[in-house]
Amino acid sequence: MSGETTAIGRALSEQLNPGMESTLEARYGHLLPGMAETIVDFAYGRQYARPGLPLRDRYLATIAALTAQGGQTRPQLKINIQAGRNAGLSREEIAEVIWQMALYGGLPAAINALNAALEVFAAEKI
Repeated sequence: MSGETTAIGRALSEQLNPGMESTLEARYGHLLPGMAETIVDFAYGRQYARPGLPLRDRYLATIAALTAQGGQTRPQLKINIQAGRNAGLSREEIAEVIWQMALYGGLPAAINALNAALEVFAAEKI
C-alpha cells in the first residue's frame, strides 16, 4: 500500500462514510489485520479517487452493480446509497438507477434495493 493512496482514501472515506475504517477494524481486525486499511487504500484511494469519472457517477455505477447482484448485498447497498447521497446524488437518481437494474437483476432485486434506499432516505430525516 502506498502512504499517499491510503491518506487520500482515508480522507475520502471519512467524507463519504464517516467511521467506516474504524468500524471495519473493530469488527474484523482481530481476524484480518490490515483489512480496513486495505479497503480504504484500494477502494477509496485507488478506485473512487481516480480521475476520469465523477465521484457521483462512480456511486451510480456501484449502486447499480450492488442492486443487480441481489438482496445479499443489502448492507453494502445501504452504505453506498448513503455515500452516493453524500457525493451529491439525488433520491430520484438513486431510485432510477435501481429501477433500471430491474432489467438486469430482476424485479425482486430492484424492489429489495428500493426498500434499502427507502430506509436510508428515512434515516436522513432524523
